[in-house]
Order: sequence, then C-alpha cells, then structure tokens
Amino acid sequence: MALDALGILVADPYVTLGVARSASEDEIKKAYRKLAKELHPDRNKDNPKASEKFSQVTQAYDLLTDKDKRARFDRGEIDGDGNPTAPFGFGGGGGGGAGGFRPGGGQFDFGGGEADIGDIFEGLFGGGKRGGGGFSGGFGGFGRRPQPKGANVAYRLAVSFEDAAKLAPQRITLRDGKTIDLKLPAGLEEGTQMRLAGKGEEGPGGPGDAIVTIEIQSHRFYTRDGDDIRLDLPVTLTEAVLGAQIRVPTPDGPVMLTVPKGSSSGKVLRLKGRGFHKKGSGRGDLFVTLMIDLPTQDDALTEFAKGWQNQGNPRARMGV
Repeated sequence: MALDALGILVADPYVTLGVARSASEDEIKKAYRKLAKELHPDRNKDNPKASEKFSQVTQAYDLLTDKDKRARFDRGEIDGDGNPTAPFGFGGGGGGGAGGFRPGGGQFDFGGGEADIGDIFEGLFGGGKRGGGGFSGGFGGFGRRPQPKGANVAYRLAVSFEDAAKLAPQRITLRDGKTIDLKLPAGLEEGTQMRLAGKGEEGPGGPGDAIVTIEIQSHRFYTRDGDDIRLDLPVTLTEAVLGAQIRVPTPDGPVMLTVPKGSSSGKVLRLKGRGFHKKGSGRGDLFVTLMIDLPTQDDALTEFAKGWQNQGNPRARMGV
C-alpha cells in the first residue's frame, strides 16, 4: 500500500506482487503465477480473504503487464486501481501537470513561484472560495477521489484441446447465474486471461470486472508443441509397405493423408494449418508420426518373416 497525493491509502501493484519497481515482465509473470496458484479460490474455498487477495493480485498483474498503464502509474498519473490520481493532470507523482499538489496547503508550486489555489480557481470559474487552506464551492466535487469500483471476480474455464486449437466459442456461467458466450483469442495458451468488463462485484463507482483464466485440457492422443500439434498415428504393415490413403483425425475433423510407399515407423508427415491459431495470424501445423502396428500371433506374417531373405542391418549407422 502507498499514499496518494491526497494522503489516502491506495494499492501499490508492485507491493501486491512482491516485486521491485524495476522488475522485468518475466519477473512480474513469475511472481503472479506463484501467488495465483497459492491464492486461487479453488484451493481456498473456506478462506474468503484468499479470494479477495487473488482478485487484488490479478488486478496488479493486469496493470503492470499493460505497458501504458504501468508507465502512467510510475509517473503518478493513475493509482493501483487504474483511476486518475487527480483531475486535470495534477498529481503527487509529478507526471501530469505544471506543479505538485501539497495536501492541506492550498498551494500549487509552479516551478519556482507559488500561487494561491483559491485565486487560481476563482479566476478560472469565478466562484471559488478560500478557507482553511483548501477550497470549496460549486466545482462539482473537483478534487475528490473517484469512487472505487467493485472488486474483480476470478473464474477458471476448462477448454477442451480441440476447442482451444480451433477457437470454438465457449459458454461460461457467472455468479449471478447469467451465461456469456466467449470468443477465444488467437494465441490462446494455458493460463491466458480474458477480462469481462463490468461483470464483477458492484461498487460505489460501478461494477468491477470478471477475470477468466483459461485451462486447456490434455488430450488422449494429441500433444501440443508451441503452435503445432503432434500425433503418433498407427498404420498397418501393408499400408506402410505398399503406401495408402488413410483418414487422420484433426481438431477440425478427419482428413485424408497419403502414406508413402515403403514408410518406416518414425516417419513424420505434415498437415499444414491444422494446429493452433497463432497470435498474429495464421495457424500452426499437425505433425503425424507413423507407427507401424504389427498384429500378434499372425501365422502368415510369421512364415513370411522366416522366408524373407533380407540381410540388411538397419542399426549399422549406430555402430552396432
């Protein structure tokens, strides 16, 4: 926590995450992941304070990973909630106006000279009144801190591997029972967060946001490799020896794949554009590794192998 220009206690995102003001983006992400894992509501169902702290940690992370907001916070233009620290650019951080506000003093320092705040606003608006070192009058609450918004609410959304790869729309149910259809973003990864503005708790300054963290479920035969997908595909000995056109599963549905004649186990074939959607544009690929599946207790195959006069050594390049 820290004091703003008006001497009011406000959240400091650096303190919330436990990082230095000079922390890199990677250091901020590492600190957030550690805290989010410890404080996640699913692990602290009997501790409401942990849920509140989780929301604070998420809000601090969102601010510090937004380069513009982080720079504005560092200059003192906004507080830890993202609200302006003072109207018209006057703030205690020295980043927004011609001078710094002195709490309780009724004076602005204009780079060497001083001017009475009552005179300034009386000249601007014609209605300011001095008194008690401050000012009052019909300025519509000028100088008051904006009302705080309600707390953010954290959600976790489990997304199937196929849906994550093809960015299928997802439906989430909020605390109030309402449902929202989400459009997944390109570049989706485990832990990606989506913000739903105004879907958090109510507060004096309006509702907070809902923060949805994505969990991508594992798959029984697909594995992810960056934006690509890898698949070990069983093929018969006949398909490998003679070549074949076979059906192959992809997240978008089955497609036909040509198995070249004389393929061995371990041969990798590529299906272009069948992977995950990339953050910029385009899509990764699906890499298929052929795995020859031999039948057990096949008398004909056994007899064939006994009579096959191939004297080659496939392990010769290994020195054995």
